Amino acid sequence: MANKRDKVVVAMSGGVDSSVAACLLVERGYQVIGLFMRVGMEQPHECNGHDDGLPGRSRSGCCSAADARDAHLVAGMLGIPLYALDFKSDFEPIIDYFVDEYAVGRTPNPCIVCNEKLKFGKMVEYADAVGAKYIATGHYARIQRRDSKPLLTRGVDHGKDQSYVLFGLDRPVFDRVMFPVGELTKKAVREHARRLGLHNRDKPDSMEICFVPDNDHARLLRERRPEIFVEGDVVDDENNVVGRHRGAAQYTIGQRRGLGIAAGKPIYVTRIDTDTNTITVGGRDALLSSVLIADRVNFLADPPSERFRAHVQIRYQHRAAPATVCRMDESRVRVVFDQPQSAITPGQASVIYDGDVVVGGGWIEQAEGRVDTSVKTPHRADA
Repeated sequence: MANKRDKVVVAMSGGVDSSVAACLLVERGYQVIGLFMRVGMEQPHECNGHDDGLPGRSRSGCCSAADARDAHLVAGMLGIPLYALDFKSDFEPIIDYFVDEYAVGRTPNPCIVCNEKLKFGKMVEYADAVGAKYIATGHYARIQRRDSKPLLTRGVDHGKDQSYVLFGLDRPVFDRVMFPVGELTKKAVREHARRLGLHNRDKPDSMEICFVPDNDHARLLRERRPEIFVEGDVVDDENNVVGRHRGAAQYTIGQRRGLGIAAGKPIYVTRIDTDTNTITVGGRDALLSSVLIADRVNFLADPPSERFRAHVQIRYQHRAAPATVCRMDESRVRVVFDQPQSAITPGQASVIYDGDVVVGGGWIEQAEGRVDTSVKTPHRADA
């Protein structure tokens, strides 16, 4: 149980969520130490679409001078120390991962990997160095306890919930982490910011990745892996050539725009094969699959059995769907959805929920059980 005089290292990005998180902890009597973490590139963008209390949470810049100024203004108002640490060199493997995933036809989620491999680990290291028992961020998530064990759960504001991007963290971290805004809605956070007189109370969120200016990931791929931009065929489900693409690496499952094909109806990328340098397209129904295989699974709560019921979320904006989860081995699961899901995308995270509790998650390896919409279910008079 936390003692109100315990030291807490708070990741302060200059955004409203992390600023309010720091303010709430000060109001509760904790000894707060602010940490501004410089990661990524000095571009006018930010990571993962929300202020998670980590660097670069405004449209004015990822770890920019403006963000640093905003964080210092809040720290000064609170009378707490704020230290800036440079982790840009540590960030390079995250960019390599991002590029490598696209190069083999998968769609990466660098914010999850960055949380897992870099940000929270660095925060714990710094907390240990300054004798702080806890770390805190502005994530919309919560920590609850069951049998004295910490459990990661969704934030109160399900529209802003960020538990999905935290599934990869090590379980022991949750004994030390606090999410002060997890019990609040975004509206309530801004109301707190106005009550506190924070200058950044109306600072907007962004949906951009911190190291991809203007969301132009193709530009970054061309700079780092120009050899993968080889033109190839675009085919339909019957393998008829319907067009040409400009490099398979710049496409993702479910993509509709930028295909350059006049089909007379909406068409989407349904498959990417980098071995043959081929992209398959089809109608919306062709995106439906009922099964996925996930690997590198990390359990944050003990699963109830080898086969269990849950709700499973397959991307950040996806509404978790009911499914049966079957453990294949220590690191892989098979998820069978009650109803087919659209655009199950290799490389994205598949996160398992029991109500609001994060049971665990893994990385989508492949989708199976594609729905054959050409076969109509016969009408049954006795149905």
